[in-house]
Amino acid sequence: MDRSVLTRPAPEPDRTLRYGDAPEHVADAWLPGTARYPLLVFIHGGYWTPEYDRTHTRPLAAALREDGWPVLSIEYRRVPGEPDDLVADVRAALAGLPGRLDASGVVLAGHSAGGHLALWASSVCPPPGLLGTLALAPVADLMLGHRLGLGDGAVAAFLGGPPDERADLDPVRLAAPRRPVVLVHGAEDRLPVAVSESYVDTHPAAKLVVVPDAAHFEVIDPLSAAWPAVTAELVGLAALRA
Repeated sequence: MDRSVLTRPAPEPDRTLRYGDAPEHVADAWLPGTARYPLLVFIHGGYWTPEYDRTHTRPLAAALREDGWPVLSIEYRRVPGEPDDLVADVRAALAGLPGRLDASGVVLAGHSAGGHLALWASSVCPPPGLLGTLALAPVADLMLGHRLGLGDGAVAAFLGGPPDERADLDPVRLAAPRRPVVLVHGAEDRLPVAVSESYVDTHPAAKLVVVPDAAHFEVIDPLSAAWPAVTAELVGLAALRA
């Protein structure tokens, strides 16, 4: 598994916006000279832990900016056992930030735990003007993820206990989003494709793209062979009408 994208140098964002008082209540904006696509709001992963923040999404955001995407990479509080604070931050960022960038349409995306949050938000609190959602290697089923022991018990650490009583945070147990959803998952990912398949089994309108020979981080790496599959799905969502 190639993890180099996590530490690869990348350009600084064009702007950093605040959406609250906590240090984590910020989002980095990557703004092309001429936008060809709607705003992409990206939610980073890292199993909901403080170990990983939005800075590892800079190679992705910079590459998409070069393609003509305005990108907003949001930060949020990541305190184990405090999931309600975390999702409240995501809700607030999605409600308040896109309008400050004059977004006429929004594509929502996230990776890993951020893919879970993107799927959750697409069902519970979609941002205004949402066109569709792209979840990259998402923890799309918390119950299954917990049973599989993903991230050495990351689901229970995030929730403060088993996910049985938190259907409100589990994408597979929520109502299907009203806007299109695409999941992209590497065939060689240690986070098994079965977790994404479970979501599509429950929400059959969603589309699952399995990328051969790709593991967990290739789907956020602009230098990987998996990247064209990711950008193709983004362009497809951008072409939708609100």
